[in-house]
Amino acid sequence: MSESIAIGAESTSADVVLHCGKHFLDLSRPRVMGILNVTPDSFSDGGRHNRLDDARRHAERLLREGAAIIDVGGESTRPGADAVSLDAERERVLPVVETLVEEFDALVSVDTSSPELMSEAAAAGAGLINDVRSLSRPGALEAAAGIDLPVCLMHMLGEPQTMQQAPHYDRPIEDAVADFLRQRIAVYEAAGIARERLLIDPGFGFAKTLAHNLRLLHRMESLDALGLPLLVGMSRKSMIGRTLGRAVDERLPGGLALTVMAVERGARIVRVHDVAPTLDAIDMAWAVLQERSDHE
Repeated sequence: MSESIAIGAESTSADVVLHCGKHFLDLSRPRVMGILNVTPDSFSDGGRHNRLDDARRHAERLLREGAAIIDVGGESTRPGADAVSLDAERERVLPVVETLVEEFDALVSVDTSSPELMSEAAAAGAGLINDVRSLSRPGALEAAAGIDLPVCLMHMLGEPQTMQQAPHYDRPIEDAVADFLRQRIAVYEAAGIARERLLIDPGFGFAKTLAHNLRLLHRMESLDALGLPLLVGMSRKSMIGRTLGRAVDERLPGGLALTVMAVERGARIVRVHDVAPTLDAIDMAWAVLQERSDHE
C-alpha cells in the first residue's frame, strides 16, 4: 500500500491516501462512512445499538454492505441533546471500538470531542477522530497532536444544546464556513498537526437553517480552495424532512439525492445510516462523472 500523500496548497482530495493507524484510506473516489450510534437519544436510531451485541451486529451489516469506515459515537449531537459525562461516553464507545478492531479489523472513526477519549480510542485501535467541535475543548488539540491520526474538523457555532436557536450569519454561509475552517486549520498547523492529517466537514444541520443548508450544498465547491478532503453528513437530517415533509424513516430517497449532489461537488466521504443504497447511488454517479472527465 502506498504511503500517505501530503496535501499541498494546490492539491485536491483526489491526491489523498489517508494513513489511519494500520489502515490506508484511498480517497481517489468517494467512500461511505457507516454511522454506529451507541447512544440512547440520537435523533434517528437512538437506543437501537447501545448494547454491545447489537452494535456488533449492526457494524457487521454496515461493513458487509460496503462501508469503508464505521463511525462510532457515544454522545448525541442532535439539537437540544443533553451533555454526556466522560465516563458514560467512554463506557459506550471503547468496548465497541475494541470489538470492531479485533473481530473485523475495521477502520473505526470515533465521533467525540473529549480529549481523553480521543487518546483512549486511538490506543484501542481507532483510525480517525471525527470532532464536531473542531478540537475546541480544553486539551483536545494537544490530544489530537499526540495520537498521529487523521482528524475531521467540522463547522458549528455554539453547542448542540443551543446551536439551532435562531442561527444567523452576516455573510453568505459558504464564506462563513470556509473562513471558520481556514482559521481552525491554521490553529492546528501551528500546534504541529500536519496538514495531511486533516479533513473538513461543512456541518450540515449544525447551527444552520434550512436555507443555510440548501445554499451551502449548492455552493459547496467553494470549499475546494481549502485543499482538504471533504466529509459530509446529511443522512436522515431535518433538511430533508422540512423540504419534503417526510418523517425520519422516510428520508432515504431525499438523502440519496443529496449524496449524489455532494459527490458532484467534491465530497470524498459520505457519512450515512443506509450504506448499501448510498453506495449504489455513489457508484452510479461516479460512473457518470468519470465518463464526463474522460472526455473533457
